[in-house]
Amino acid sequence: MTMIPFLIGIPVVLAVLFPFVRDSKTRGYLVYAGAGIVMTATVVFIVSWISGGAQTWMLYQSTETVDHLMTAGDIFLMCLIVYMSVKYKRVLPVLLSVGQTALLLYTEFTVELPEGPHMTVDWMTILMCIIIAFIGGFICIYTVGYMKGYHEHHKDVKDRQPFFFSMLFLFLGAMFGLVFSQSLIWMYFFWEITSVISFLMIGYTKTEEAVNNSFCALWMNLLGGLGFAAGIAWMAYMNGTVQLLDVLSVGGEVPLLCLALAGLTKSAQLPFSTWLLGAMVAPTPSSALLHSATMVKAGVYLLIRLSPAFEGNLTGIIVSSIGGLTFIMASMMAIAQNDGKKVLAFSTVSNLGLIVGCAGIGVEETVWAAIFLMIFHSVSKSMLFQSVGATENTLGSRDIEDMHGLIIRVPKLAYIMGIGIAGMYLAPFGMLISKWVALKAFVDSGNFILVLFIAYGSATTMFYWTKWLAKLLCFHIPRETVKDVTRKDEYVSMFFHAAVMLLLCLLLPFVAMWIVNPIVRELFGNSTDVLAMSVLETMAIMLVSIFIVPVVMFFISRRSHRELVPIYMNGINEGDNRYFTNSYGEKEHLYLSNWYLRFEFGRRHLRIPSIIAAAAVLVLGFCLVIGGAL
Repeated sequence: MTMIPFLIGIPVVLAVLFPFVRDSKTRGYLVYAGAGIVMTATVVFIVSWISGGAQTWMLYQSTETVDHLMTAGDIFLMCLIVYMSVKYKRVLPVLLSVGQTALLLYTEFTVELPEGPHMTVDWMTILMCIIIAFIGGFICIYTVGYMKGYHEHHKDVKDRQPFFFSMLFLFLGAMFGLVFSQSLIWMYFFWEITSVISFLMIGYTKTEEAVNNSFCALWMNLLGGLGFAAGIAWMAYMNGTVQLLDVLSVGGEVPLLCLALAGLTKSAQLPFSTWLLGAMVAPTPSSALLHSATMVKAGVYLLIRLSPAFEGNLTGIIVSSIGGLTFIMASMMAIAQNDGKKVLAFSTVSNLGLIVGCAGIGVEETVWAAIFLMIFHSVSKSMLFQSVGATENTLGSRDIEDMHGLIIRVPKLAYIMGIGIAGMYLAPFGMLISKWVALKAFVDSGNFILVLFIAYGSATTMFYWTKWLAKLLCFHIPRETVKDVTRKDEYVSMFFHAAVMLLLCLLLPFVAMWIVNPIVRELFGNSTDVLAMSVLETMAIMLVSIFIVPVVMFFISRRSHRELVPIYMNGINEGDNRYFTNSYGEKEHLYLSNWYLRFEFGRRHLRIPSIIAAAAVLVLGFCLVIGGAL
């Protein structure tokens, strides 16, 4: 019990210290020590919980002092948002922030709520703690080296690294608080902290684009926060409770849909996907930590918690429909992108859509798939964002076309990127296994629209990942020598992620048996395993093939030392297989480029229709749910 305040408090204390540490070397040591302490404390906490019987803990019944501090914190966050909005002349964030804070405070001071547990610890909490501590901790370590290279390449951006590290560690503390919270009021407090941190980090460079994108992220997340506050108010007035578990048992569809709105906005589902796509202007570590591996997982975490209440009702249909639509539309738009971070952004939105769709169905099989997707997505996307950031610092570009033959030019980065890409879509990596389980569950549920979404969405996913992987593996004469400027701390984090990805695949049956199945049992209250162990053992035999991708990449890089013979290009080869003299004596340039289908799948063609369709589903759903309740 005493470890929970420690896990939340240590990152917060470190966040307070960073502004006073101006020496970059000292700051780096502080980051290493802080990340190590957080990871060690998490391991100690998990071991103590398991040794205590791995039973659900319901903690902190009487917390009047902490409640008052959180109320003051809510007011402070509102004042900060109002100040920043007035400074940049934005009205909507002011209205949303003041409205939801006033609603929450009015509810707290006018409704007498019974004392209840404010925090809980179960298998779902343990899983999220592992993701926050280890994925988040190693991203912080990666950031030490990355930010040095970032500011060497971006001389026009003011160096505010102390602020950047403060926000990273404050975010870790807020995420720990969020996943431990059983009280919706406590969860709301930490939820809003993550929204404000995201806003501040997206605007790190203070360019016009960064400021605009940061406010887009802010108002969309505040809209979800308003839904969160409305759900709390409904539960307090109608049911006399603000416990998350009570939403599942006695809440009804109105608070369920209000909380689902918060989850949809935080996980960047249509029609709210724009904020996450715009968040890519921030430095890569914030993209890896906040906008791919951890913060957006807060949204799907809440939806998975609520998933048993979604089965067979209108709210579940709304959530699953928006998730499925987001999955296929974002996946289609990713085809037309050649910027590596944009591909990762659309892919993140797409995969979050699949997780949301699974949670919306609300049965054991789909939730099992959702949890597995969340695990693999956290590791793979964190690794991919880091490798793209390191590649950008090395090549001076994150264009996929400029990564042509990266396996020859910068083999280590290509290995890491290749494993990450393979983990997203190739058999037998866990993402594909999870999709198979989800597809089977969708077929069993009779939801044929979602079956089509996952089938065609997976096909488009395969298209854009294959294009990227093939670019990395191209065997050619390099245009110029490239010096790998990636620092050791960056590689430490990336190799850790790559090792975890391979281990997750090799140990998939044990991950299912020890982590995922217990979570499903806790959520649905039965002891039925989604997949029989015989099936999982068969999968484990298949998983030997996870080494195919790295082995192939190794042999391609080894072959790069052989001398290449100039190819015949219907003219005189100039010696590098890229230029030749044609029959008219003119120089011609030969180049290879991926097919991006910008007219068919470009964002300008698909974004508006997909937003309109998702918004229509959401608005119609709210009208039907609220109308039915009244």
